[in-house]
Amino acid sequence: MEARRQATRRQLRLPGVVRLAVACLLSCLLVPGQAKIYSRCELFKVLQAFGLEGYRGYSLADWICLAYHASGFDTGFVDHEPDGSTNNGIFQISSRTWCQNINKKGPNRCRMYCSDLLNPGLKDTVICAMKISQETQGLSSWEAWRRHCQGQDLSDWVDGCDF
Repeated sequence: MEARRQATRRQLRLPGVVRLAVACLLSCLLVPGQAKIYSRCELFKVLQAFGLEGYRGYSLADWICLAYHASGFDTGFVDHEPDGSTNNGIFQISSRTWCQNINKKGPNRCRMYCSDLLNPGLKDTVICAMKISQETQGLSSWEAWRRHCQGQDLSDWVDGCDF
C-alpha cells in the first residue's frame, strides 16, 4: 500500500516537473535575441562615437531621423519583401544589394550577412550605412529619409542629447 502511495505521489509531481520544463523552454523561446531598441539620445551617443556627425555632409540628426522612420530605433527589425528580399536592422539595409541572406545570393556590396546588421552594437550596420551613403544618392538611397527627413528641420532629433 505504501509503495502505491509513493508511486502516486511521483505521478502527481511529474506534471509539475513537466510544467516547469515547458515554462523554461517557453521562456527561452520568448526571450528576444540580442536586439536592442535604442532611445534617441542613446543612439546619438553611439553614432557620434562612430563618427557619423558630418559624414558625407549629413548631421547626426539626419541619421537619427532615418533610424526612427526606418525601424523605430530597433536593431533587430527585419522587413520581409514580397520578392523574398529583406530590409535589415536599425537602418533597414536591403538584401537586394547590400547584404546576403544565408539562403539567397545577391550582390552583397557590404560583404556581410544580413544577420550581421541586427547586432545591437551597430558596428557592421554603421560600416554598411557609411558605404551606402557614399553612393551618388547619399541618404536619399533610403525612402524613409527622403519622405520624412530630407529638407526638414531635424534639430528636435538631437535636442538635449549633447553628452
